[in-house]
Amino acid sequence: MAQSQQPLTGKRVACLAADGVEDVEYTQSRAAAEQAGAEVHLISLKSGEIQSMNQDINPANHYRVDRTVNEANAADYDALLLPGGTVNPDRLRMNPQAMDFVRAFFQQQKPVAAICHGPWSLVETGIVNGRTVTSFPSLRTDIRNAGGNWVDQQVQVDNGLVTSRSPSDLPAFCAKMVEEFAEGKHVRQMATA
Repeated sequence: MAQSQQPLTGKRVACLAADGVEDVEYTQSRAAAEQAGAEVHLISLKSGEIQSMNQDINPANHYRVDRTVNEANAADYDALLLPGGTVNPDRLRMNPQAMDFVRAFFQQQKPVAAICHGPWSLVETGIVNGRTVTSFPSLRTDIRNAGGNWVDQQVQVDNGLVTSRSPSDLPAFCAKMVEEFAEGKHVRQMATA
């Protein structure tokens, strides 16, 4: 890929995921960022490896963790990726350090992309309040109860926050994620964090 086709060259992306991450959401999103030139680190709750899943119930692959949330610092990254799967974000939202890590990206006005159940972390941190987002349909009530405006769209962007509904939306999600990550900091991001 030529330099002009790698808008994320020189950028570092943190991908926050735990055991139970939906394999295709992790692999395709990560590949899109890397193909666009980004250096991507897998951040998780524990060191070693995480287990991905297919359709939440079928074990898929193991992926090496680059840093734990206790070792990682949002200041070292340009953007945050939150893949879904049901179990993965449920584990993340129960971990205060993981939620502090997510919140820090918004406080630092950095772009964030979350797909499927990934927005659960946004609900837990209060980030969805006043924002328009999409997600897997089962999160609609959680998002509305947290003050967010839920829409049924393939991909939704709100001041540097990219959200999508499911693996079928990955092509649109990845394209918009790369675009927003390339734009960098969004001044209005902090105002809603």
